[in-house]
Amino acid sequence: MALIALGVTGGIGAYKAVEVARGLQKGGHDVVALMTRNARRFVGEVTFEAITRRRVITGQWTPGANADIEHIAIATDIALLLVVPATANTVAKFAHGLADDFLSSLYLATTAPVLMAPAMNTNMLAHPAVRRNLETLASRGVRFVDPGDGYLACGWVGKGRLAEPDAIIAAAEAMLIRRQSLGGRRVVVTAGPTFEDLDPVRFIGNRSSGRMGYAIAAELAARGAEVTLITGPTSLDLPPVAASVRVRSASEMHSAVLAAVPGADALVMAAAVANYTPERVATQKIAHDDESLSVRLAPTKDILADTVAWRQRTGSRMLIVGFAAETHDVVERARAKRRRKGVDVIVANDVSASDAGFDVDVNAITIIGDGADEHVPKASKPAIASVLADRIEQWLARPAAAEARA
Repeated sequence: MALIALGVTGGIGAYKAVEVARGLQKGGHDVVALMTRNARRFVGEVTFEAITRRRVITGQWTPGANADIEHIAIATDIALLLVVPATANTVAKFAHGLADDFLSSLYLATTAPVLMAPAMNTNMLAHPAVRRNLETLASRGVRFVDPGDGYLACGWVGKGRLAEPDAIIAAAEAMLIRRQSLGGRRVVVTAGPTFEDLDPVRFIGNRSSGRMGYAIAAELAARGAEVTLITGPTSLDLPPVAASVRVRSASEMHSAVLAAVPGADALVMAAAVANYTPERVATQKIAHDDESLSVRLAPTKDILADTVAWRQRTGSRMLIVGFAAETHDVVERARAKRRRKGVDVIVANDVSASDAGFDVDVNAITIIGDGADEHVPKASKPAIASVLADRIEQWLARPAAAEARA
């Protein structure tokens, strides 16, 4: 069915990778094992050769391996790169673009989706450097099978234990199924904040990091959609999308969205766009002279309302999904925003919580459409993006809904 590259790295969980290989084969897939030098300290390559009936790739310098530039050939052929276990070292290599062995070179060379099953000591998993590396990879569209809690090889008990083989196999199967579920669809996604300049050095902004929008863009692209990401200022790495447009202000985002939507099947407005902008921008830095300062603000252009008007004017059937970041009466205010703007769906999220919403890795949302509200409990932003992508697939598949939007 599919050729899967199984990367095995140097952790005690490497023995479970044998069961993963066997399970994937039972599902009808072809598996090629790639073992790092340290992985071979835990499991012998002969074991994987016996199961996969393929030569195990253990390095870039094997005689004959470079005849066809092997890591490039495999990068082209595979449908999925699966890393079991993913050690802190391998996660760091992938995040920082290092290519000092076959597996890390393959990661840089392939355009196939990537699934990693991290496993490491509890404190290592919680370390800010590791968390940042995982976040970086997630922003690029890498998916993870989260480690579980339990007895670790180091003798500790806590989070970091490699997920069970059945869970890893199920996640791999799900990624393969989703890979082309949105093939042929064009989707525009907005993400991040906008900055409204006061003078050459100061601006009015908000706390949006762009993580939610980037996760949505990455997930939709992983499902085969042609994604255009319109992003405000963020420090995130761009996910693997078809096109990206960087903007700064609400006015620039307005222009970019209206330029991108013709021919699109869906628009997902996850950006936190400023509602107001200074009427005048000072040409020089405003001096600090101990006097109070008044700034007159003007409303920004309404991107959602103007896109709905464009849709009505042109007869487009494009699905429009808006976001409502609220701090109180979250669902009620989001529902009112949906009616006021005339969009198909509003995604409400409470940004008043310190552990969810803006500038953190976790979110919780309520999806508000024509049917009953759907509350999605607190989860990682990539997990939330996966749920939302499922719903987008369903909405786009409904011909009656498309007729109503026309």
